[in-house]
Amino acid sequence: MLKVGLTGSIAVGKSFVCDIFRELGAFVLDADQTAREVVALNTKGLKAIVENFGKEILQANGELDRAKLGAIVFADERKRQLLNSIVHPLVIERQNDWLRKCESENADAICIIEAALMIESGGYKRFDKIIVVWCEPAIQLERLRLRNNLSSEEAIRRINSQMPQEEKKCYADFLIDTSKGFEAARQHTLEVFEQLKLLI
Repeated sequence: MLKVGLTGSIAVGKSFVCDIFRELGAFVLDADQTAREVVALNTKGLKAIVENFGKEILQANGELDRAKLGAIVFADERKRQLLNSIVHPLVIERQNDWLRKCESENADAICIIEAALMIESGGYKRFDKIIVVWCEPAIQLERLRLRNNLSSEEAIRRINSQMPQEEKKCYADFLIDTSKGFEAARQHTLEVFEQLKLLI
């Protein structure tokens, strides 16, 4: 089994690249999805968040109000680190369970875990290879602004809260550039997949 970490900054096209890898036959786990699961209703993750951030970050139905929590943590580095210290260990535990399951199903599997903060958290060290998805900064800004309906200032603040793309690239075994649109990104992803297959 080949364990691959896939990362990249916000709004660079990670989800699109992951969809292509799934089509090609890789096992792919989305860390955002896992992060949602570990803080769902009645989980120890949600309980810990409420203990640290208060009941006001809950919706009326008791579920986490992600927009409200996001506004708090993107504006305060200390609170963002606190949230990460709650969620990351739970996510890694869930990822490890998933990797064991994949290996039991197919010992020759290419298993890709996608996570935006893999490098910042140190989680990248657990993987055999690292893929960094990136795009030109102006394109990233526009994609984020449109996708999340943000002002340019708010989008820039979110981008700046993460490690710069150029720094992330230094950790990569493989780079996938999504600047030139879907077809070019698809072709680049296919080329990387062929190289990964040679490593199993």
